[in-house]
This record gives sequence, C-alpha cells and structure tokens, in this order.
Amino acid sequence: MRCLTRVAIGAISTLTITEAQLIDRTKAPNPVGAGINKSLSQQTGAGRGTINTPDSSLYIIKRDPFRSIRRGRQLFQRKFSLGEGLGPIFGDGTGDPVANKAVGAGFADSCAACHGRPRGSAGFGGDVVTRPDSRDAPHLFGLGLKEMLADEMTEELRNIRAATIQEARSNGRQARRSLAAKGVEFGFISARPDGTLLTNEVEGVDPDLRVRPFFAHGATISIREFAVGAFKDEMGLQAPDAELAAAAAGARIVTPSGMVLDGSLDRIEAPPTSDPNADPDRDGKTNEVPVALIDHMEFYLLNYFKAGRGDRSPRDTRGLQEMQRMGCTSCHVQNFTVVRDRRVADVETVFDPQRGVFNRLFATASALFFEQNDGPLPSLKLPKALPFQVRDIFTDFKRHDLGPNFWERNYDGTFQKEFLTTPLWGVGSTAPYGHDGRSNDLHEVILRHGGEAQRSRDRYAQAGRDRQQEVAGYLTTLILFPPDDTASNLEPGNPGAANFPQAGHGSIRLTTLFNNPNDPE
Repeated sequence: MRCLTRVAIGAISTLTITEAQLIDRTKAPNPVGAGINKSLSQQTGAGRGTINTPDSSLYIIKRDPFRSIRRGRQLFQRKFSLGEGLGPIFGDGTGDPVANKAVGAGFADSCAACHGRPRGSAGFGGDVVTRPDSRDAPHLFGLGLKEMLADEMTEELRNIRAATIQEARSNGRQARRSLAAKGVEFGFISARPDGTLLTNEVEGVDPDLRVRPFFAHGATISIREFAVGAFKDEMGLQAPDAELAAAAAGARIVTPSGMVLDGSLDRIEAPPTSDPNADPDRDGKTNEVPVALIDHMEFYLLNYFKAGRGDRSPRDTRGLQEMQRMGCTSCHVQNFTVVRDRRVADVETVFDPQRGVFNRLFATASALFFEQNDGPLPSLKLPKALPFQVRDIFTDFKRHDLGPNFWERNYDGTFQKEFLTTPLWGVGSTAPYGHDGRSNDLHEVILRHGGEAQRSRDRYAQAGRDRQQEVAGYLTTLILFPPDDTASNLEPGNPGAANFPQAGHGSIRLTTLFNNPNDPE
C-alpha cells in the first residue's frame, strides 16, 4: 500500500474546527465557522445519477471518493431538523413492542447522538429500550471490514453446502461435511440424494448459512440496511430506496459500495418506501433521506477507520499470550483476511509519542485504489480489490450461548440466549461492557461469561490477579480514537502553532484528498 499524503494547504496551522454532532452553517452561521459547509440540498446534489453525472452520488463515489466519505461523515454528524422530516419515531412511542421493537427505539436528531464517543467518531454511547433491559449502541469502527468478512464467510459456507448436495446426488447416498469459513467452524451440514438439506448440526449461524454481522444477536447483512433502518427507527427519517426495496422483494442488486444483496438467497430488510413521493410516516415530508445521501452514508461506513492500538508494554503483550492459554481466542479470533477489499483507503492508528499529539496517537492513511483515465472527465478512482489482513478484531462472527448472565429478556417474556462474539477491537475505550452495559469493567465482564465460555472463564478466574491484570492490560490497548483530533500523515499537526492545542493538533484530514480541496464539505 502506498501512503496518502496531504496537499499543500495555506492555512494548515490555523484553527481546525472539530466537532461531534454538527450544525448546518448555511442555516446557523457563526463567527468561528463551525458546522457543515453544505446544506442538505447541496449534499444531495444531482441525486444518484450515473458515473458521468457531475455532483451525483455515483459520480462522486467513483471519481472523488474521499469527498463521498467526508460527505457521509457530515451526514452522520448532522443534526437533522423537524423541517427536514425528523420524527416521529414508530407510533410516536405508542404500540406493541412485541410486534415491533421500534416502539422502544431512541429518538435522536443525528447518528452521532448514539454513536458519538470518542468525539467526532462513529463511536459508541447511546442506549435504546428495544428490549426491556435496554441495549447499548456499539461503536462502528471497522464496520466495512466486518461486512466484507461476513459476506465472504457466507460464500464459503454456501459453497460447502453446494458441494455437499452435489456429493449426495452423485453417490446416491446421504453426504455430510464440516462447515468452516476462514478457519471458523460452524458445525456440520448433511444432504440427501434428492437435495434435501439437514441443518440440525449447524452451529452459530442460521440454517441459511448467512453470517449476519450487525446487531448483538446477528440480524442484518449490510451497512445499507443498517443505515436505512436506523434513520427510520431512531430518527423518524424515511429513506426511499427503490433498489433496496427490490432486493427485499427477491431481486439481486449491487449497491454503489459494491455490496451484493440478493433477495432470492437472503432475507433483506425493506426500506420504509421505494417511492420518493410517498410519506409513510405522515408528517407532511417526502424524500426525507434521498437515495444519494444513503449512497454516501454507506460508502463512508464501508471505509470507516478500524480501531487503533494504544501504548503496549511487554506485560500487556503477555496478556495476549494468557488469553490464548485460557482459550479466549477460540471465539475471539485475533486476525482474518479479506480476500477482496472494496475500500479505497486504510488507516493504521498507533501509539507514537514522537508524532502523536492528543492521546499520543498517530494515524497513517494508505491508498487502496487505482486511477483509470476517463478522457475529459476526472479519472476514476476504483478499489484495487486486493486481499487485506484484518488484525486485532477478535471475533468469530458466530452466535454463542454464554449462559444466563448474558441472556436478554424480550417484551414477550422469552429470552434471547445467543449473541455474536463481540469484536474486541476498541474494547479499551468502551466501558461499561456487555450488550446491555451491565458490567462495569473488563474483569467483571470476563467473570460474567458462562455457557460455552465457562471453561475459559474458569481458567481466567483461577489465574491469579497478576495474570488477570496482564489480560486486562492487553485489552486496554485495543482503543478507539477521535479522528478529528488525531495527528496523521494527512495533517501531522504543529505544536508550535498559535492557540495550540485547539489549533495545530493534527487530524485525519480527508479534505486534503478531494479533487478540489478548496471546496469543503
């Protein structure tokens, strides 16, 4: 990978505006210039268009991808207003939460209201009562890598299924094969000569073998479904998406970010409407989140930074070895490889006391795209789609039963007993712990484990305080970070700047990579 470098910026040492939730400067101008530079209409631009339609989402994603990422980020942080269609949430809080969990969803005016810590990130911090005991909103670092890994694992599992059916038909007798994807075992699948499948030995995934990486219980396939659903359930904003609706009805589509959604193979969550002229929440507003904005949001989250690595001592490193000895990494698998990376860049964020400013972290952005000349139009900047090693994610994308301490009540009195293995990257920044935030610290959440993790939990409990602290020490080095406050090779920072550290602290400044850096988002 080649490093991305910043272009010359005359005002590099001036005050850099960094926020979490953002106001719209076109509606709320202010002396310090804080907020989003473009109105919602300007962000929508020429709609989806084509790769040849200037200012359309497809044009920007394919020709000016870092502007699309930044635009998605500004949408994520944007404080939406009633005039733009904000609210009401499902039933305005009235209804049957058994029939529709959205009755208990939060009501936020921005994505960052639930996913906003650390500051300015697509982080954690919200809480909703879609279940009686509530759920915490997880951080979204590395979301695109999770989507790609889960999708590739699904393909591997389904290829095994197809081979099992073929074997049974060819041999005229029942066939049985082990299911494994990227080294993770999902039990066994059997097939009869007539093609009938036996899925009673499938483990940790639905019988359809679709690995669903989003939500604590593993419910959703794609970033696009996740974003459209969150706009509707958490903000009362309706996103008309005709292609997503078609996929939910059984069609096969490819999103602008390259995710294949095939409703003939998978259960796809439908958008609230496919018609931009419809008003499904009857608030008098239509086309509240135009499809172009969903395109930018999806592309932003596909390319969102993975978690970082903090200051790590030799003792902390021994903590990883202890985790391996205790069996923690049998489910919290440390590393995976994406075979076909659809991102256009990667950012590696590490502890660097020489170059780091805030938190002594420094980020290095590297290009994952190639340029293709396209005549008089700006060149196409397309993903190389090469393999990429995902380090320190610590998950297996499987559902597990960790015993009653983790069971979750549903509104109908039943219990959700199985949950996806929580990726541990970022865990050093996200207390309290558990999908419900019931565990105050890392020690307590580890002791909370039972069920399938009982043996590893007991090894940890019996290890003694020193070894336990080594484990906790290692986990605390798996961190999140505030991207607008983290020095990088795009904006290294200048501690000698006037008003430091409010100015000159550096940032992961995507504006420097725009085709026209003088046109800010």
